Amino acid sequence: MDHTPRPPASSATSTRVVDVLVPVALNQTYSYRVPRGMELKAGDVVGVPLGPREVVAVVWAENANPDPRLHNRLKDVAEKLDVPPLKPELRALVDWVANYTLSARGMVLRMCLRMGEHLGPERVRMGVRLVGEPPRRLTPARGRVIELLSDGLLHGKADAAKEAGVSTGVIDGLVDEGTLVTEAMPRLPPPPPPDPAHAQPDFTRQQRAAVDAMRALAANGSFHVALLDGVTGSGKTEVYFEAVAEVIRRGKQSLILMPEIALTGQFLDRFSQRFGVRPVEWHSELSPRTRQRNWAAIAAGEAPVVVGARSALFLPYADLGLIVVDEEHDQSYKQDDGVHYHARDMAVVRAHIAKIPVVLASATPSVETEVNARKGRYQRILLPQRFGGQHMPRIEAIDLRREAPQRGRFVSPGLAEQIRHAIERREQALLFLNRRGYAPLTLCRACGHRFACTICDAWLVDHRFRQRLVCHHCGFSMPRPHACPNCAAEESLVAVGPGVERLQEEAASLFPVARTMVLSSDLITSIETMRSELNEIAEGRVDIIIGTQLVAKGHHFPRLNLVGVIDADLGLGNGDPRAAERTWQLLNQVIGRAGRDQGRGIGYLQTHQPEHPVMQALIACDREAFYASEIAARERTGYPPFGRLAGLIISAGDRSSAESFARKLVSVAPLDERVQLLGPAEAPLAVIKGRYRFRLLLKSARGFDLSDYLRQWLAAAPKPKGNLKLEVDVDPQSFL
Repeated sequence: MDHTPRPPASSATSTRVVDVLVPVALNQTYSYRVPRGMELKAGDVVGVPLGPREVVAVVWAENANPDPRLHNRLKDVAEKLDVPPLKPELRALVDWVANYTLSARGMVLRMCLRMGEHLGPERVRMGVRLVGEPPRRLTPARGRVIELLSDGLLHGKADAAKEAGVSTGVIDGLVDEGTLVTEAMPRLPPPPPPDPAHAQPDFTRQQRAAVDAMRALAANGSFHVALLDGVTGSGKTEVYFEAVAEVIRRGKQSLILMPEIALTGQFLDRFSQRFGVRPVEWHSELSPRTRQRNWAAIAAGEAPVVVGARSALFLPYADLGLIVVDEEHDQSYKQDDGVHYHARDMAVVRAHIAKIPVVLASATPSVETEVNARKGRYQRILLPQRFGGQHMPRIEAIDLRREAPQRGRFVSPGLAEQIRHAIERREQALLFLNRRGYAPLTLCRACGHRFACTICDAWLVDHRFRQRLVCHHCGFSMPRPHACPNCAAEESLVAVGPGVERLQEEAASLFPVARTMVLSSDLITSIETMRSELNEIAEGRVDIIIGTQLVAKGHHFPRLNLVGVIDADLGLGNGDPRAAERTWQLLNQVIGRAGRDQGRGIGYLQTHQPEHPVMQALIACDREAFYASEIAARERTGYPPFGRLAGLIISAGDRSSAESFARKLVSVAPLDERVQLLGPAEAPLAVIKGRYRFRLLLKSARGFDLSDYLRQWLAAAPKPKGNLKLEVDVDPQSFL
């Protein structure tokens, strides 16, 4: 018998060690021992102890040479979760995004594990069924429950309580008395997969050429970027659906990214008409149970098509074969908190890593995408005409210097007359103003006091529907007072300037028999309410729509033929390098809602500067003139896509601390003639949520590795302490 001593099970010679990435604000991995009998490999999702708690994390790599001196201080992996591992391509994306944006890898990983503590097998849902005698004490509430469950079927506990109008405590009481019994609800079966042959549309000749290109792109299956460049109403959605159909036939998954996914009920209906079922959704409004179910279906390959907001880019697809970025120009694809990333650009990165095609769709491509198409980096697939032979809207300027509205009004007489004619023809009109609330400023006529936010450098916006003054930057609000808090004068407060609520008041006065509706993000109470309102408009039960930029996002209103832009100059005077591009895109998109179904659409631009190049390009419908002017200006000044930008935002609870730290950063910046450092300067929005803000802007040539320069600089720079905060924004979209 062999009595040779054996090393203990936990010795360094016999225990594997793995490096694990934890979804917290840290960049490094942590080493953990692998317990005997646990099979682990890179990508596996695990539970590990971190301080006093257990967290979900991901095995990032095998630690082949652990330090034996630290071995006994290492903790064991607690468990391996029963979910598919994160594939190498997703882990590579996490590393790439973290490296490019200078974000902590753990925070990028966090976007991949959106389920947090809900990861793992779906929880069993309990239901109740009527089985026994009535309770000894029969209250009206108990009676309603018993009547509801008299069908003898199994009902979800929460659903039964809601339908009967009682608390779940009433249900529990009936269970305790034996009147009801609890049983596990059967797991919902997965929905049937989309059918690529369900309802193939009849395409026009021009659309067929684009469809053929889309199908070829999807069938090729390798990395390739295509710009689907089509005017508003040209059928871009139906065309890229054919690429999706081809990917479904090949047994792979498709991701369709959309801005404002929670508001796109019409899109989901169109998808259902084409493929017979709705796609799997992914956005912040989903319930925890639905998010859990959808995450698991995506990871298991049971979700052939996912339609989602920007965060859907980081989901663990089992076999992703295509990414579509709809409205690729939209500013909401940029995330400005946490990890500062642009979903359109990172979609191209993920497609490159996974070696799959990506489609960028827009009627008004971003300048960056337009330049890439012109240089041949992206394939351009054109849809130059509207579906069904409809004409593009005619655009006219209303010069407010010559045709000003009456005092206290904001709709010019000429525009009001055209709206009246549209209503008489039983058509719809849209009044567009990209300003929420009733008025952007409230002041006292007696003393001149202006209502400002107490913790932001911003005026309070009057919201009459809610009877409150609201800060749009931090959410602070207060009731609208009856007297001035500065001089106590009563009935002296006056609203200055228009918001959409005030515009509705004016429309109701000008057109008393017309039915009006305001579409604004701050008035949305739920997705269902919003989709119901959009359906009312589409069905013709509204005559005048008053809306913010929410109305520019892909909606189809068959009876809408007139769009009036109340303040076309609104976005041009804010010092943003992209101001001209954004104004041109937004006004093109909103006017593009007109004349999509029948009749000829027309857009009216109320402007104080009709000679501005953006206004001239819009009026002439001369897209080429706009791009030529904007691209030449960007190239001349070295702005993206011909140069690189990065922003540093320093904030603190007091102004001097923020400014002092910003100056210290500048003093230790590496000298490099290829980098231009601007600032520090007080941010345009100097105070937000009580924090004083300073900005630095870095500018370099396009080929320069600005991320690496930043990394070296910040590694040697002083670290923010106490109340100081430093944010890095590579490729900034906002300069406030």
